[in-house]
Amino acid sequence: MARIPDAFIDDLLARTDIVEVVGARVPLKRKGREYSAPCPFHDERTPSFYVSPVKQFYHCFGCGAHGTAISFLMNYDRLEFLDAVEELARAANMEIPRDERARTPDDDTRGVYDALEAAARHYRNALAASPATQAYLDGRGVDMEIRELFGIGYAPEGFSALKDALGTDERRLKLLERAGLLSKNDRGHTYDKFRDRVMFPIADRRGRTIAFGGRVLKSDDGPKYLNSPETALFHKGRELYGLWQVRQAQQKIARLIVVEGYMDVVALFQHGLREAVATLGTATTADHAELLFRNAPDVYFCFDGDAAGRRAASKAMESVLPRMRDGRQAFFLFLPEGEDPDSIVRSEGTEGFEARLRDAVPLSQFFFDQFSEGVNLGTLDGKARLAERTQPLLAQIPDGAFADLMRQHLTTLTGVGARNEAAPAQAPTRRMRTGRGVPAPKRSLVRTAITLLLQRPALALDTPDQAQLAGLRQPGVPLLVELIDLVHARPDISTGMLLQHFEGRDEAASLHKLATSEIPGDAESWRQDFAGAVAQLVKQTKQQRVDDLMLKWREGGSPSALNAEEHSELRELQQAIRN
Repeated sequence: MARIPDAFIDDLLARTDIVEVVGARVPLKRKGREYSAPCPFHDERTPSFYVSPVKQFYHCFGCGAHGTAISFLMNYDRLEFLDAVEELARAANMEIPRDERARTPDDDTRGVYDALEAAARHYRNALAASPATQAYLDGRGVDMEIRELFGIGYAPEGFSALKDALGTDERRLKLLERAGLLSKNDRGHTYDKFRDRVMFPIADRRGRTIAFGGRVLKSDDGPKYLNSPETALFHKGRELYGLWQVRQAQQKIARLIVVEGYMDVVALFQHGLREAVATLGTATTADHAELLFRNAPDVYFCFDGDAAGRRAASKAMESVLPRMRDGRQAFFLFLPEGEDPDSIVRSEGTEGFEARLRDAVPLSQFFFDQFSEGVNLGTLDGKARLAERTQPLLAQIPDGAFADLMRQHLTTLTGVGARNEAAPAQAPTRRMRTGRGVPAPKRSLVRTAITLLLQRPALALDTPDQAQLAGLRQPGVPLLVELIDLVHARPDISTGMLLQHFEGRDEAASLHKLATSEIPGDAESWRQDFAGAVAQLVKQTKQQRVDDLMLKWREGGSPSALNAEEHSELRELQQAIRN
């Protein structure tokens, strides 16, 4: 895909009023210089969701949701990044440019999409002409509405049914190959990948077919499920079967039920449980976890109760933990051996399956049960082992009530408390406030500078000495230097644009928290504070270099340990510090 230039994103956000974007979807009320509302991303009675027209970003002090107009559309309207940009660009009457350096002939994927859609039509037509496959679906209780909703089809027997129907020339054959619909033997001959299988089209976030899953009609005919290979359009670790249909079924998704097979999703939909999705023959990945929670606050993982199911649940737990921000919940439902969601919902009905969901194991319980297995908590050694096993994973949970409670429970079980590794902070020039009037902890010079810069990015334009800061060995200095360089490169950048630049990076959550700080004073006092903090950091950088040179002098045992250039540098630095 051709890359959208950063300058266009900056211009788009500059022309977009986030208050208008959010206000069209959420009823906002003015509160001082900002607007507030009950958060649209979690249930609450007291509004903790704020939109800043000055900083051009939103933030929820309850669940931590935050971002720019782009990320709001991604989370509220459940759009992909490009789709959100396109919607805002249409509203602003802007045409999206593409970076021609990133464009290649392979980037034009329209032909591949067309080939996949043509294949989907071919499979649907083949199903209509196959009484045996229709009888199979009838036997599984799949009615016509569900067949049409999921676009279910049939891949006929034989090695060239699809190839003969669609691969009428060399170009079309190449498109079918790029779409993952043909296989090639050792002699270089191509043939249909899917044969005599019920076909399930896999849709992307925009409802376009990007791949297929095929299920055998008879249990002894090869692997039960066969998926398309990974292509330029399809990455199985990033996609969820059924998510498109779930989005069409309901505007606000309260929960998602994660199952393993296509027929499991179809069966749950057939019985009114239209919140089911499936991973595509792979373990739950970090991308899956992010996609699940982007669409619903509660996620239920359904696995077999055997050893393989427990291993799959452990993988899912590891992917979910780093994304367990407050307001999110995960549960694990283990089914009896030999059963799957399809068989359970057909035998027990919707109420029976709902009852099982109500008894699902919460993530917190599964976590400690899993790591306590085989551990004797009646001994100090056993308690130490549990703490050693769990602390690395607990450290991945985002800060918040859930993380605190998980660590507290570990302390209850073992007596081992979470270590406080935070370094003591230096006092800032002025006390800042975070959230809605809560005094902030004392901050280091680096954090003070970053916080001020996030309030008013243009402050960095008066900082000519950022290159000197790069060598300062202090936490946060590389981030401060990057922020200053970014403002110098894009002088009109706003707070929201800065935050957009760091979206998806480890620093994003911390930057959003600092951006919501309330700082007393005005623009001039902020400029003085920022200049003072940078001047102090530059002085510390010079002192650090003096210390390095003096250490070299002492280790060498005489002044000759330094060369003439280093002696001159030392004198100049000492004079500069005295001045």
